Amino acid sequence: MLTRLVVRFSSTLMMACVALGMGASPPPAGAAEELRIGFLAPMTGGFAQVGKDMSNGFQLYLDEAGGNFAGAKVTFILEDDEGKPPVGVRKAEKLVRQDKVHMFIGGLLASTGYALAPVSTRTKVVYIPSIPAADDLTQRESAKYPFVVRTGWTSSQPHHPFGEWACEQGYKRIVTIGADYAFGYEVVGGFQKAFEDCGGRIIQKIWPALGTIDFGPYIPTIKKDADAIFTLMVGPMSLQFPKQLAAAGIKKPVLGGGTSYDEFVLPSMGDEVIGHVSALQYSAALDTPKNAAFVKKYREKYGKVPSYYSESNYTTAQMIHEVMKKTKGKWPGAKRFIEILSSIQLEAARGPVRLDDMRNPIQNIYIKKVEKKKMFGYEKDELWNTVIKTYPKVSQFWKYGKEKFLKQPVYSRDFPPCKYCE
Repeated sequence: MLTRLVVRFSSTLMMACVALGMGASPPPAGAAEELRIGFLAPMTGGFAQVGKDMSNGFQLYLDEAGGNFAGAKVTFILEDDEGKPPVGVRKAEKLVRQDKVHMFIGGLLASTGYALAPVSTRTKVVYIPSIPAADDLTQRESAKYPFVVRTGWTSSQPHHPFGEWACEQGYKRIVTIGADYAFGYEVVGGFQKAFEDCGGRIIQKIWPALGTIDFGPYIPTIKKDADAIFTLMVGPMSLQFPKQLAAAGIKKPVLGGGTSYDEFVLPSMGDEVIGHVSALQYSAALDTPKNAAFVKKYREKYGKVPSYYSESNYTTAQMIHEVMKKTKGKWPGAKRFIEILSSIQLEAARGPVRLDDMRNPIQNIYIKKVEKKKMFGYEKDELWNTVIKTYPKVSQFWKYGKEKFLKQPVYSRDFPPCKYCE
């Protein structure tokens, strides 16, 4: 490996530095041609596979670039945040104060994103939430976080068009069941807002705790007169819910937030998920030459198809490289880095990507249906998220417009209210 991969789990030295008053200032603009990148991902615990997908995506691009971004040698420092926001904050502080990184990237949960953003403000170090999709990082609270620039998505972004798509299918009454935390609220909220705006009704909202693997208390409560079920699951929840739903004999159409059927878990699923539909800005089954090449090289290196977690971090590395090309390998300083990154338009594996004026991607959203088939020359029939509709150039504000959208509250457990719940 041409980059230096450093995995450290102790924060003792960092705490000593803080006690001694050692500064948290990032390396100055124009410093030696080394780019120090901190990366936070859950490498242990229930989200470890997701964490591996995240780091593997970034590392794949680094290896392709020879560990060098336009003359700057990349030092890649990987820290295990365990999927826990307080751990993520501690590790981010260590990356800034001890390792003197130019930027830190990652975290997994929306709640981790909300916890890490203030670290970037306090230390004036760039934070790229490549996965945390917390809406308000680039919406109502963006002014608090001038050093945050997002390369992934907002939680509600794919689910606005998905709500409209559900109306187009003739669904009138839908039950939602989603993980009980910020990401779940924002995904379900975006779907509910768009679905009800086009005439649909959410008739029940069920909130299993994050990490639930026994859905026995919840599945029997699903209203029998619903036309469909909308589900938002993360981590191990994604595998267990559809199995238990099928075992209960429920045959209603199932729609899912993007992480419910993402490729981090899809290869482990069974035929019970065939026909389930989800929405996201990436599918490994996206049938374009650029994505086909990405899938093949990722699978060859890591023995599995890339997930959105992989693609998002691969593309993040690519975007950083594009900035460094424009500066000829010199670190331009945090503010200038964000300005340059915000001006880049990229043709990524997921499709065209550019940032809006609040530093969040405008990108295609794909409606995907799980099918069992062969793709990209592989011999076996496998489960793939076949793209059945593309919504081009979707912003985080959907069709509502920035000004109108930002006047409403952030999506939460109580907003939109469940005015049609029975």
